Amino acid sequence: MTVSRNLVSGNTSMLLLKLLSEKDMYGYEMINALEKRSNNIFELKVGSLYPLLHSLMKSGYLKGYDKAVNGKQRKYYQVTANGQKYLRRMAKEWKNDTNAIDMMIGGV
Repeated sequence: MTVSRNLVSGNTSMLLLKLLSEKDMYGYEMINALEKRSNNIFELKVGSLYPLLHSLMKSGYLKGYDKAVNGKQRKYYQVTANGQKYLRRMAKEWKNDTNAIDMMIGGV
């Protein structure tokens, strides 16, 4: 089962920042962690991930660095202090929005 694109598109940045706030990760690691932690509800494609990561880097919310692991060079991503602030703000907005939606639809 996949989630509506409307729900995911506006919140993928928040989900990635949350993952990266816990530990630095490389691209495929993020994709796998997102799928695993959401019980395969959130399935992010590589073609969507990297433009989003580059956008977050350009905004100053992430920084990247190269690291050799088992003889392979990987690009790891790390949340910046500004990224942590942005994540807190986005999480607060998400909670406010979902509370308002819950009040509107009740126990439908």
